[in-house]
Parts: sequence; C-alpha cells; structure tokens
Amino acid sequence: MEKLVIIGNGPAGLTAAIYAARAGLAPLVFAGNVPGGLLTMTGDVENFPGFRDGIGGFDLIMDMQYQAEKFGAYVEYEEITAIKLQPGGPHTLEVSDGRTIECSAVIIASGATPRKLEVPGEDRLWGNGVSACATCDGAFYKNLPVAVAGGGDSAMEEALFLTRFASEVHLIHRRETLRASLIMQERAKNHPKIKFHLNALITEIVGDKKVSGVRFVDREFNKEILLPCSAVFTALGHTPCSELFRNAGVETDLAGFIAVKNNTSHTNIPGVFAAGDCADPRYRQAIVAAGMGARAAMDAEKFLADANK
Repeated sequence: MEKLVIIGNGPAGLTAAIYAARAGLAPLVFAGNVPGGLLTMTGDVENFPGFRDGIGGFDLIMDMQYQAEKFGAYVEYEEITAIKLQPGGPHTLEVSDGRTIECSAVIIASGATPRKLEVPGEDRLWGNGVSACATCDGAFYKNLPVAVAGGGDSAMEEALFLTRFASEVHLIHRRETLRASLIMQERAKNHPKIKFHLNALITEIVGDKKVSGVRFVDREFNKEILLPCSAVFTALGHTPCSELFRNAGVETDLAGFIAVKNNTSHTNIPGVFAAGDCADPRYRQAIVAAGMGARAAMDAEKFLADANK
C-alpha cells in the first residue's frame, strides 16, 4: 500500500511531491496524459520567483518534476479513473492502465480548466496571444491593443488590469447587458482605455503564428467586424476538475471548487487533502498553487505521522 498518492502534476502537485519526498514519504504522482496542466500551455512565465529572465511554462514544470523525482517521488503518466475514499483510509484508486492502488493519504491537485469560446483559432493560438490569465500574460502586450471576452466581474477585472499595459482594451460580450456588479461596470466604463462591444458574438480568433485580430458579429446591426488586436483574453470562468472526487464524497462549493478547512488543505474526509486551482476559486496563479501544494504535503505528513503513533 502507498503512503501518499498525489493526483495532478502542476505546480501544486509537484510542490507537494517535493515536500513529501523530502519527508521520506516516497509519494506516487499521477500526472494524467499531459504534464503540468495549464502551465505547460503558457509560453513565458515571468511572475514565478527565482527566474530573473522568466522561464517557459513547460520548462518550469519539468524542472519541478526533476526536483521531486530526485528526492524520491515517482511520477506516472496515467489517469485516475475511479476513486473510493473513506475517513482515515485506506483509499482505493483505479488507474487508467487497469491497476487498483490503495493508499493511506491522498492529495488532490487536479487543477481547473478555463472555459473557452470554442471558436476557430482559439486552440491553435492558445499561448500565442490567446490566454485566460491577464495577470500572467498582460505585460507581454505593452502599448498594443487587446481584447477581453466576457461580461462578469472577472472580465471587468481583467480589462482594468490590462489597461496598465495595453494601448486599448476591447471588452466583447455576447449579451446586451453585463453580468458584472454595478461598481465593476462603472469602473470599466469610466476608464478611457476600455471600449465596449455589447451584443457581439465572437466567431473567430485570427492570426498565423500569433493573434492578429478577432472577428465578431455585431448583432444589433447584423454586421461582421474584424477587430485588429494582439491578444484575446477569455474571462469566462474556470471549471474545477473535481467531479470524480465530488462523486466520492469530497465537499465542494456551488461552483465545484473543493472546500478546505480553516486555512489548511484538509477536506471533509480525514486523510484527503486538496491544493491548487481545484481548490482555489480566486487566485489561480502558479505561485499560489505551489504554496498550497507545500501546505498539503505538510498536512499529509502530519496526518500520516499521527496515524502511526
């Protein structure tokens, strides 16, 4: 039986693996089919401490994985297809290769998926002008026009943040009215750099190797518009990858983010911990996920030590 299984190998899962491996727990990490989750879709990461000139998202993940494995973590590129959790363990996991594994503790670091526009050009240009994180990528577009897709508070926040860098920010929303709170709407509407396109349906993101524009239909006048811009930021929210665990009894909030207790990584099931974007409805930053991963490993280490007393 494994002492500790970590599900996910983004910044949260791999930081947890580093801490747990250094504590002698020899964690088994299930990375899924693609290493690193959202971070590997990011070109340059400039806001992760310790890299003066930035670092590629994929390179950062691979360095973290190497560090975890150096201390004794085991990483497998398989998915968990089913899980049975019981208070205090043992927990039973079914793996995509047909194995069944038991473990004493689990750290869930399964991440979250940004909701997409599902239009031509979006997937092809993801990381080359298409992004779901203005905080991560906004600084790459100094003095350039950008677009934000969405109409909620997140879209207003993204647009306002981008005004620090972009020459102008075009906020495109498919409905006639915004969903954002009135105060956020007013802040955005009063900013001279932000231009609104309401009742506008995005149909394509345009560009060869990088974004050069966005095509949308102005439904009020029934005409198609090609708006030149250097980036499109989708602010449509995120879907936490938590369904498998919610069905196994892990508590989540109404949006599906895993609930943790009292500023720890403890879930409602003893011996089951959560870290990273799957448990973070607010920040969704690599450095925050890494900190949550460290916290989860420390909580798991203490749980296992107490269980063996």
